[in-house]
Amino acid sequence: MSDQFHASSVRPCPGPNLPGLPGRREFIRLGLGGFTSLSLPGLMQLRAAAESSATAAKPDREKTAVIMVWLPGGASHIDTYDPKPDAISDYRGPFGTIATRVPGLQFTELLPMQANIADKFTVLRSMRQTAGGHPAGSMQMLSGDPDTRDKPKPKYPDWMTVANYLRAQEGPRSNPLPRYVGVKPPLEYNGPAYLGDAYSPFVVSGDPNSPSFSVPNIGLSDPAELRRLDRRANLRERLDTLSRSFDQRGELGALDEFEGQAMTLLTNAKTRDAFDLSKEDDATRDRYGRNSWGQQLLMARRLVEAGVEVMTTSLNGPLCGRVNNWDDHAVNHHVFDAMRFRARAYDQAVTALIEDIYQRGLDKRVLVVVTGEFGRTPKINYAASTGAGNASAPAGTQQPGRDHWPRAFSNIWAGGGIETGRVIGATDKRGEDAIERICTADDFLATIYHHLGIDAANTLINDFNGRPTPIVDHGSPIPELIGKA
Repeated sequence: MSDQFHASSVRPCPGPNLPGLPGRREFIRLGLGGFTSLSLPGLMQLRAAAESSATAAKPDREKTAVIMVWLPGGASHIDTYDPKPDAISDYRGPFGTIATRVPGLQFTELLPMQANIADKFTVLRSMRQTAGGHPAGSMQMLSGDPDTRDKPKPKYPDWMTVANYLRAQEGPRSNPLPRYVGVKPPLEYNGPAYLGDAYSPFVVSGDPNSPSFSVPNIGLSDPAELRRLDRRANLRERLDTLSRSFDQRGELGALDEFEGQAMTLLTNAKTRDAFDLSKEDDATRDRYGRNSWGQQLLMARRLVEAGVEVMTTSLNGPLCGRVNNWDDHAVNHHVFDAMRFRARAYDQAVTALIEDIYQRGLDKRVLVVVTGEFGRTPKINYAASTGAGNASAPAGTQQPGRDHWPRAFSNIWAGGGIETGRVIGATDKRGEDAIERICTADDFLATIYHHLGIDAANTLINDFNGRPTPIVDHGSPIPELIGKA
């Protein structure tokens, strides 16, 4: 595999839909208008069902949950969790190393807050996958697709959609919140594939740190608004008269379920509170960081605490530097300026999230994983910048960068009942290859599924052709990341 990989130019695809019917995200974009056509009696029935939890055999909030913090573009493992201070300057970079709370474990100087709570998480240093492009690398990590070629849309559903789908088969939720929420989620190269858009996330976009931030289409309580919803009943009635004989994949049934979820969000006033960061005191908001990343992770904690079971968020945008992600090629960013630029917000937000998981008693139920699709090349290279901006010199200036590197990278894990303060695996002296306790993308996925109570080795889902397809083809849960019963 060469030192540098180039992602092909692809466009994200929201997944398959039935002809003539908009997809799930399109419904959300349109303000859930397609779902506001229930009759008022039906609306009230949904509200009653959503607010009643007495008949639930097991409260939703007791179910295990996962928060995945995604670093799109891939963070440099050498400049964060796997420093190589004894390597030559062409590899090690300019950052010093610091001791952590775990004896013998060192991080770079960019992560002092995480170093101080390293006993509360486990570092996996021997992650490896085989795809060098952003699309294929993301698909390997999030869906287990072994193809190393970049594709315009995913062949397999990502683990988040699979978990949402399988949990949905267990029966209706008493909790009015969606099972799966993404706060700026990693949707660019991933999605539901053959499961259909009805199992995609409820998407929260925008900057939660903005004073004007709000989540639309939740918690309506105005009677006039409810009457307005009822006036749209005619469309619903017309749709109900359509023959469903053409619905070969049961997509309309899935959309019916999503319709119910959407209406619950609209009509249950309790849903608004879960998304409302003003309910947190100023000290807590400050601890996470008064920026988009800090408030995204605070919202993630609030949502899983309120009963969301699958929670994803991407740390991207202006806090990353000029190109809004962690893709620190020399043409994009001065890699070391970029790492310095984003380090404070990243270190603070992740530290606060992990601390809160333990302080609030969520550490058995909620698993937190922080990762990207790959690491960065251990050997530093130089190229001309393509433009000035945060963490990038003026166009034409030679600056250092690191390229894509799937052969070895790091991620961190917290909560989930796992034993923390540990290091799993190792890379060679220059950080080029995982050499001890090598873990694959399938192992990564199997570990997450295990926490969610899903037997990845024996779970099959029918694909577009009706062929039973494993959710993980190879791999098994990483023993050190299995929580104690």
